[in-house]
Amino acid sequence: MKREKAMMATATQSAQTTGQLDVTAGSVKKKKRGLDRYYPLYFHIPAGVFFVVLFLIPTVASFYFSLTRWTLFDMEFIGLDNFVQFFKEPALITGFVNTFIYAFVTSGTKVILGLALAVLLTSQVLGRNYLRSVVFFPVLVSTIGVGVTWKVLLDPQDGLVNRALEVVGIRGPGWLTDPHLALFSVAGVDVWKGVGLATVIYISGIVAIPSEYVEAAKMDGAGSWEIFRNITLPLCRPATVTVIILSLIGGLRSFDLIWAMTRGGPGFSSDVIASVIYKQYQAGFYGLSTAGNVVLFLVIALIVIPLNMWLNRKGQRS
Repeated sequence: MKREKAMMATATQSAQTTGQLDVTAGSVKKKKRGLDRYYPLYFHIPAGVFFVVLFLIPTVASFYFSLTRWTLFDMEFIGLDNFVQFFKEPALITGFVNTFIYAFVTSGTKVILGLALAVLLTSQVLGRNYLRSVVFFPVLVSTIGVGVTWKVLLDPQDGLVNRALEVVGIRGPGWLTDPHLALFSVAGVDVWKGVGLATVIYISGIVAIPSEYVEAAKMDGAGSWEIFRNITLPLCRPATVTVIILSLIGGLRSFDLIWAMTRGGPGFSSDVIASVIYKQYQAGFYGLSTAGNVVLFLVIALIVIPLNMWLNRKGQRS
């Protein structure tokens, strides 16, 4: 009896000791896991150097040069005169309005079309991989090349688009020569070129959804629309945030496609802020155009940063 009690006491003491060891090991592991979250300082140095050289120094230099009248050979500090003159630019209001229209039209369309194409291309559709390649292909093509090609296709007299419409008895409009259509025609080409990237982002979000959720919903009798609305759409919110932010930034600073297709015309009807700034560079007003770039940078930051914070906060709450 005494022997059994002694064995039990020894076992209890051993268990306590083992537990203490486990707790101690666990706390050590916990502390180690906590420390492992932070990389050593030298890991940050390469990225920090690139950030300082490629972003911080040019940004600070742009803010400084926007306060000067400068050329390649001399420079004169003139304070805020460049900003005052920039906001008196006759084409500025048109450029701002066109920039916002272009950014919101292209961003919204890419979100809707990208999600629709991603849902289609993640289903059991025939030739799925080929169709994914076709949708993504325009992303790989040069923007200038796309602009020049579509400028030829949309020619009001000899363009392939209007000729195809004539076959079915429709007289095509002047896609790039009508002041009311030019900006939207370029926006349509922008969507055609960029929707492939939005589709790929949405596809990665959809395939990451656990299949158990969809199977459980089907067992409960949910149809395709209920599965899309209650499972696919909410769980794709990070992909939606990414597409909105990327396409909105791209739309707000868009220049090359517009310049290749219309050069801001006809008149100033398709001018955006970036094309207004470029015209000032061409005219030799370097300080003025630098001030325009600073204004564009601040406008994008004031729109995108609060929007990103709001979308992420809403996603965390849901």
